[in-house]
Formats: sequence, structure tokens, C-alpha cells
Amino acid sequence: MMNSHEMRRDKPISQFLSFGFRPGARAMRLASGTAPVYSGCMCGGEPKNMGSAADGSPGPAGRSLVLVGLMGVGKTTVGRRLAARIKRPFVDADAEIEAAAGLCIAEIFARYGETHFREGERRVIARLMEGSPKVIATGGGAFIDPVTRARILERGLAIWLDADLETLVARVGRRDHRPLLKGRNAAAVLRDLAAKRNPIYAEAPIHVGSRPAPHGATVDAILKALADYEAGR
Repeated sequence: MMNSHEMRRDKPISQFLSFGFRPGARAMRLASGTAPVYSGCMCGGEPKNMGSAADGSPGPAGRSLVLVGLMGVGKTTVGRRLAARIKRPFVDADAEIEAAAGLCIAEIFARYGETHFREGERRVIARLMEGSPKVIATGGGAFIDPVTRARILERGLAIWLDADLETLVARVGRRDHRPLLKGRNAAAVLRDLAAKRNPIYAEAPIHVGSRPAPHGATVDAILKALADYEAGR
């Protein structure tokens, strides 16, 4: 006789991700800090304040900042730091999918396939876009889904984090947990994904390069890009 955990694993993944999901306290971390937030540009005198959303944090009022881009570009790490800097909650979409399903991403792919994963991902991200403005890190394929992309562009502000192939390969090589890379040449997979996905990521209103530098530098670049975007430059 199967125990409850085994029974749960045998259900279609859509059952876990379709109904009643809300961001969990584990992944929703309210950023804290007292330092003023600046664009990071010190040229020509004092750094400029970016302005604030309705909740007092920098960024467009009422809209979440959604990081998109290829695996290994640093969306989760940069997202956490960005959220801390602008005092907004941070949510990792993949972590929320895993919490809802009770399975890691690799297990979801192995058991149910990418199609079922994307269905669940679509529902989870739709729910994450609700509520107060936050910083959301998405999986590499999330923005490629037309429905998810349309929702992000309508309800949030998409920020495409980009990096060169050499940087991506070095970063993804640090951990062996990505389903699309399992048993395959990382450079070849990433080169192919970049060719297919980058034109779609380019639909994001903001494009920021993530280079082999401290993640704080990427956060500074995002804040400056946000300031330019809000100023209409």
C-alpha cells in the first residue's frame, strides 16, 4: 500500500499546480535595509535617486520586476540582491513550482515531461504576478511560453539578463541539476538555446548584461537601466 507521499508523486503535476497555490513564506523574503537606493552611476557628482513606486520602493508603481534569460545568467542570485536593495519581496518561480509539486525541477521533467512542467509553470507565474510588487526570478524557458510572456509583459516589467557563452558555461558547470543539460554538452546546448531564445528575450523592455564580475555590479546596472527606463531614455 502506498503512503501519502508516494500517492502524491503519482498524481499528474497539473493537480499540484492548478488550484489554491499562493507564494510560500519560504520563498517570499521581505528584503530589509536602510540605505538609500541609487542608480550606481557616480559619474558627474552624487548618485541620482531613482524615484519610487507606490509602495516606496524604486521601480514602476504597482508592477513586479521579472528577471528573464538563459540558465546560468544569475537571475536568482541577482534577483535576491536586487530585492534587498530596493526593499521588495523576492520570489524564485522554480522554487515555488518545486514547493507546490513536492518535487525538484529535474524530477518533474523526468516524471512528467517538459509540457506538463510548462503548464504548471504558467499557472504558478500567473499567481506570482498577483499582489504587491515584488522581484521575480523565472526559469530560462518561462518567458519563451507565449502565454507566460504575455502576462509578464502586461502585468510586470521584464528585465532580460544576458551573458556571453563562456560565462554561462562556467556558471552552469558548478552544479549538475539542470534537466536540459543532463548528459549533454553544455556549450552546445546553451549556444542552441541562445540562438532560439534570445530574439524572444529581446521583447523585454530592459536588457542588462551579466558579466564575470560581482553580482552587485549587475544590480547597479539594473538600477541604472530602470532609472533610464522611467526617465524615458
